[in-house]
Amino acid sequence: MPVSQKRQLNRSAELQRRAENLLPGGVDSPVRAFRAVGGSPPFAVRGEGAYLWDADGNRYLDYFGSWGPMILGHAFPPVVEAIQHAAANSASFGASTPSEGDLAELVIDAYPSIEKLRFVSSGTEATMSAIRLARASTKRDYIIKFEGCYHGHSDGLLVKAGSGVATFGIPGSAGVPDEIAHFTLALPFNDIFAVEAAFAEHRGQIACVILEPIVGNMGCVPPVDSYLQALRDITQREQALLIFDEVMTGFRVAYGGAQELYGVQPDMTTLGKIIGGGLPCGAFGARSEIMDMLAPLGPVYQAGTLSGNPLAMAAGIATVSHLKEHRNEVYARLEALSAAVADGVAAEAARIGLSLTTNRVGAMFTWFFAANSVIDFESAVTSDTATFARFHQAMLDQGIWLPPSQYEAAFMSTAHTMDDVAHTISAAKDALQGLAEKTR
Repeated sequence: MPVSQKRQLNRSAELQRRAENLLPGGVDSPVRAFRAVGGSPPFAVRGEGAYLWDADGNRYLDYFGSWGPMILGHAFPPVVEAIQHAAANSASFGASTPSEGDLAELVIDAYPSIEKLRFVSSGTEATMSAIRLARASTKRDYIIKFEGCYHGHSDGLLVKAGSGVATFGIPGSAGVPDEIAHFTLALPFNDIFAVEAAFAEHRGQIACVILEPIVGNMGCVPPVDSYLQALRDITQREQALLIFDEVMTGFRVAYGGAQELYGVQPDMTTLGKIIGGGLPCGAFGARSEIMDMLAPLGPVYQAGTLSGNPLAMAAGIATVSHLKEHRNEVYARLEALSAAVADGVAAEAARIGLSLTTNRVGAMFTWFFAANSVIDFESAVTSDTATFARFHQAMLDQGIWLPPSQYEAAFMSTAHTMDDVAHTISAAKDALQGLAEKTR
């Protein structure tokens, strides 16, 4: 395993300099730039199982898994074979294919709240389309989202968003007209009284409540007891729609996502990441009477030339089919591995005397460099991001690649092993000890 003295980034540095002349910031997604953690970002060239290799030949144990979809590890053979077989018949048709129905059947079987769905090419498209549909269904304009929840980069959802928006300390985004942001009510997560107050103030005007049922985009932040059920009760009472953004949690925290885990069914669900097996894919679904408002049946227009792309459908079918067939083994393994690494690193921090708060639900978790519990965005931003940056660099130097932001969740795959966990805890012990010595 590479260590700090041996890890080379000469080729990656060259690639970064070239990219900065061609792409804004040298990246196609801001968090990849490593601005929040410092140093030069490695350029990934290969993945296998739980590992990544960069352009300089360094090997890393991967704890971000393409931001969630690689639940079975990189280059999982059935997924690779499915993509190769599909590609031999053409990478795209722009026409209907049998595989769209095959994957739709698998998803609907796993999510009883979904009777029909539509595939898109990203989570951003899924949430944007779901909100358009919710507004049309209720004939209302306002939406409620929660501070620190990220639902993609469409205009109305960048108000007090998480993910890269939080990482870079941006309150919203330039280019979003006030007239659009005006209809987004951003409330504190896990505060049901704020939701009640918003509905009282905007009686009969709120179309939907959208949230990550387990937040992953301000770090991993689970709902407090009865919070999701309270949202379900309020939205039903107020005849607004409840949208679970399960782009990250879908098939991740349980086979049926957070709605299976907590026993609360939303009106609409958005999915992505895992359902594409690592290829660009998203979906949104709901009861038939809601989904049938979409064109060509209804007045709500939504379209995508590459929606239902045959390569993404093939990868998704292979991934979800494996999860379905081996669900008991898969989720038990993910739970055991995730608990071991999350708790193991937390124990080392406690032994050394460093303030570290660990949040985990299933195979997603975050180590917050914060002294108190993290239950919402306000408490998440009390984290010591400078200390996290040093921790991230120290772990990277020991061959452990964590998400390059304090405000992003880490992910496990079934390809990880207990030996990988032991190595991670050992590396963290050294990294945390180094941090403690610098603060003395």
